[in-house]
Amino acid sequence: IDSRVRRKFKGCILMPNVGYGSDKKTRHYLPNGFKKFVVHNAKELEVLMMHNRTYCAEIAHNVSTKKRKEIVERAAQLDVVVT
Repeated sequence: IDSRVRRKFKGCILMPNVGYGSDKKTRHYLPNGFKKFVVHNAKELEVLMMHNRTYCAEIAHNVSTKKRKEIVERAAQLDVVVT
């Protein structure tokens, strides 16, 4: 009811709306030109083997350091980019 943002007071942040979206061709692309695919283990990298020019692997946050090393080594063998 009393939102300063909605009433567009000077000095407030702009309201989010549909006009701030990116165009459909480049939506979900990372700055390095790849799309992100979350990986939990080394076996999931096999999916990216055929799509290694459009998708890159991102290791999930709950993966241990030991398994992270395995994933990075396997990604190097399969020529998959890891972010």
